[in-house]
Amino acid sequence: MAGYATLLRLLDARRLRAAGLALRADPAATVRPRDPDPALVAAAETPFDSVEDAFHRLRDLERRLRETGDRRAVFLTIYTRMTAAVRDAIADGRFTDADWMRRYTVAFADYYRRAFLAFERGDLDAVPDPWIVAFSTAVEGSALVAQDAFLGINAHINYDLALTLHEVGIDPDRRRKRADHREIDAVLAALIDAQQVALADLYAPGLADVDATFGRFDEALSLFSMTGGRAWAWRMATVLTDVGWAPARRYARWVLRATATGGALFVRSPPVDPRLLAALRRVERGITLDDALTRLGERLDAPR
Repeated sequence: MAGYATLLRLLDARRLRAAGLALRADPAATVRPRDPDPALVAAAETPFDSVEDAFHRLRDLERRLRETGDRRAVFLTIYTRMTAAVRDAIADGRFTDADWMRRYTVAFADYYRRAFLAFERGDLDAVPDPWIVAFSTAVEGSALVAQDAFLGINAHINYDLALTLHEVGIDPDRRRKRADHREIDAVLAALIDAQQVALADLYAPGLADVDATFGRFDEALSLFSMTGGRAWAWRMATVLTDVGWAPARRYARWVLRATATGGALFVRSPPVDPRLLAALRRVERGITLDDALTRLGERLDAPR
């Protein structure tokens, strides 16, 4: 009965608003047709067979995307470092069930790989909606680096992770597996500063100033926090595992997809004056925040 009780509490007010956004949108409708890149298809075509394989191939994919200026690289800059950190933590004996953690890490990476491959091939029916929003926004290249990062984190943590946990299994020894799942939070927390530096060095010299401004949107950032998203993924995995009634499981999967999709739509188009976002894009490129806001003020004051 615990699974059913959790099922009934899945939609709090914030996630209900996110689901409402998803109901009013069709993410695939705005995707522009593009020719697949054979090199990217080849890089993502085969499943990962180990944590080491996942790390090296994700890093190679990140490099290929950065070389062509494809902003899908932004999330991979974060994700490859996460994968390396988890790999090292496994080797250091930080988890009680290292074999489960290896399966978890590989399966998780494969959810990303499959979504990337289907999007690159143009098979949008096989791409989860949160990834359609993330990938299409990144390919367009008009969002903030911070938005590209949040969109990838949202799709992978708030959508893929629950499915990964359900796939690899949270039983037997659920308590131990949950402790290992939580231990990753500590592993990832140690990466925050390094991730910020990497994104600034590779994509946006003024990223810290943008974060200071963009970080005021508490609703978006709380929805995409890694710790909160990982806790949500565990809750969803317990529902998918414990609830036997098929309609209830379908409802849980709908909630998972709808809330992640609505959250992505919110981050892609936050309730912010587009001129402010344009100013922040200039800050990312290295213009000082004061200069960008001064230019914005001049535009707002100009006669129309």
